[in-house]
Amino acid sequence: MLAIVNAEIHTVSGGVIDEGTLLIDDGGIAGVGEDLDVPADFDVIDAHGRVVTPGIIEAHAHVGINEQGLGWEGSDANERSDPITPQVDALDAINPKDTAFGDFRAAGITSTLVPPGSGNLIGGTAVALKCRGEIVDDMIVKHPAGMKAVLGENPKGAYGGSGKAPATRMANAAMIREALDEARQYLRARDRAEENHENPPGYDAKCEALIPVLRGEMPLRVHCHRADDIVTAVRLCREYDLKYTLEHVTEGDHVADFLLDNDARCAVGPTIKYGTKVENRDRSFHTPVQLSRKGVRFCFTTDHPVIAGQYLALTAGIAVSWGMEYDVALRSITLSAAEHIGIEDRVGSLEVGKDADVVIWSGDPLDYTTFSDYTIIDGRIVYEREG
Repeated sequence: MLAIVNAEIHTVSGGVIDEGTLLIDDGGIAGVGEDLDVPADFDVIDAHGRVVTPGIIEAHAHVGINEQGLGWEGSDANERSDPITPQVDALDAINPKDTAFGDFRAAGITSTLVPPGSGNLIGGTAVALKCRGEIVDDMIVKHPAGMKAVLGENPKGAYGGSGKAPATRMANAAMIREALDEARQYLRARDRAEENHENPPGYDAKCEALIPVLRGEMPLRVHCHRADDIVTAVRLCREYDLKYTLEHVTEGDHVADFLLDNDARCAVGPTIKYGTKVENRDRSFHTPVQLSRKGVRFCFTTDHPVIAGQYLALTAGIAVSWGMEYDVALRSITLSAAEHIGIEDRVGSLEVGKDADVVIWSGDPLDYTTFSDYTIIDGRIVYEREG
């Protein structure tokens, strides 16, 4: 039981409280507002002169699965033995002892989505985690949390150079369609057998893994940088009537009206790094600023470890310097990120009943000179800055 008092509280969903109190009980937010009575048995943190926000949320990071500071030994994000691997699951490869989790906590990041990497056309299942704990099963916020799919350079580069498909963008799309068609036929045969009390078709792990995608129970999360790949991603998902998100979206500003018309949800980034290949060479903050002005739903990502995840708040701060509205930028790394992942019922804003994932900042959280003084996950202090 904890009370944070005398704080400038940015609730994200309900405005700013200049001299507010936040009450935490049993791992959840029990109260937020002005002039709240603090029960006598609550521990109290006086946050005078400091800012309180929801925990920061990284919408697309390979933390724990591409381990910080390791080579091939800790690189488990891409099963590059087959371009179609929906049956694999990021959960089975995450190491909670990855030192990056500690860096995330120190930077105020309390939740993250961990998808497989971008080497395969269909890469496997993603999981949403809290950034604390010793056993990954105890860290889960949502699982499954999406199926990774990839368009563009990565899969054709991973396989085409060795004489295997895909070697072109045509094959990228065609092979994803083929996998979805096979899964749809498998599902129809399974349902038909059940209706007719017949033996089901032989078990197919790939098809089974894609059934929740076809049923709309989880989104296809499509890696796409170039504008034409973005359009292909939307076309594919519309063909199969899939829920989907778009990941990275480097050239999203080129097709902003298209994204708005299709009500797309985008994770933009990594942005604070020059392009590393042809398809993302035009990286800049122009994309997220234009998407925000158009009203396209978006959040930021560092794609950790491409950019170290602890620079997520800095990313939002730089976006403000490029002209993004402050509230939009803060929302992009809190509630908008939670909505992108599908965990907004639990985290992303400071509301009664939500998980007590809270950060007490030394100052403006989007200023590069600011530090997290306290990071709190599920009501527990998981990081406290020395001094």
